[in-house]
Amino acid sequence: MNRAEEILEPGRAAAPGAIARAASTAELEELRRQFLGKGGYAARATEAIKDLEPPERATAGRAVSEFKELVERSLEDRAAALEPESGAGGGGLDLTGGGHGVRRGHLHLVTQIQRELEDIFIGLGYRVAEGPEVEDDWHNFEALNIPPAHPARSMQDTLYVRLGEPEQVVLRTHTSPVQIRTMEANEPPIYVVAPGRTYRNETLDARHSPVFHQIECLAVDRGITLADLFGTIETFVKQLFDDESLRTRFRSDFFPYTEPSAELAVSCIFCHGSGCRVCSQSGWIELGGCGMVDPNVFVAVGYDPEEWQGFAFGFGLERIAMIRYGIDEIRTFFDGDIRFLAQY
Repeated sequence: MNRAEEILEPGRAAAPGAIARAASTAELEELRRQFLGKGGYAARATEAIKDLEPPERATAGRAVSEFKELVERSLEDRAAALEPESGAGGGGLDLTGGGHGVRRGHLHLVTQIQRELEDIFIGLGYRVAEGPEVEDDWHNFEALNIPPAHPARSMQDTLYVRLGEPEQVVLRTHTSPVQIRTMEANEPPIYVVAPGRTYRNETLDARHSPVFHQIECLAVDRGITLADLFGTIETFVKQLFDDESLRTRFRSDFFPYTEPSAELAVSCIFCHGSGCRVCSQSGWIELGGCGMVDPNVFVAVGYDPEEWQGFAFGFGLERIAMIRYGIDEIRTFFDGDIRFLAQY
């Protein structure tokens, strides 16, 4: 039994009984924080995964996911059992309650996609990393091998918070700065995913938004090759779209922070590669970019590129949701239309 599983063991034993004894929804929320919140069993076990040997991480990740499912299922069952007791007069008819009822809300579709991806990567032995949305020039550009005169800066349509000296401050244009901050704060090996909001100076229309969400993956270890990158991507996309027949395609591309770089595409989940409207008759749907970490990025964070190798890839969360659910316009996610959001 590894360290992460040792942390989970007392929680796994205590959770079902403690939840079954809860007498109110307030107690259930307290138990949710105790088992799943910050500082809870799941959070501490996830943090411990980074200290495990690579072969143990996948097992520990699955244990964390199973523990979360156990707690969530127990909470839902107990909440359903408490509902008949929540009315006025010990379960009697409350005539002051009105006739419209209360509709329960749910997580936004993008949040659902993000949490599903986090669970997949935790199951593969990764941990979730976060960083600031307002970034300095060094972390957002220069440490990622994007110097001041690089054309990628104009391509990214940056929103500046502060110009000039001592350093420019921007709204991050991608979640890649989290990779830099993670490497600066930790010694390798590193296996992390970084989800979060990003910003570009773009007009909101069918395909563009000034605010959108990304998730990026970073792996740094000895002896990592393109085969590890391709195998990881193939594994996670099959889990994400729940289709073992799904195929992946990689074509040469350019990104300043990876070398070599590739464009990632998957066979269309709607037509299975035969061609349809969604994939523009090509049989393929582009997801994002990937590649081996450029040695200049390792030099920027103080790693020896002769000793350490790594890969990184990333894509938009809205893009995943649009592909999976056949949504045509990205702005639909930000309109706040309850009729749309209630469908998911």
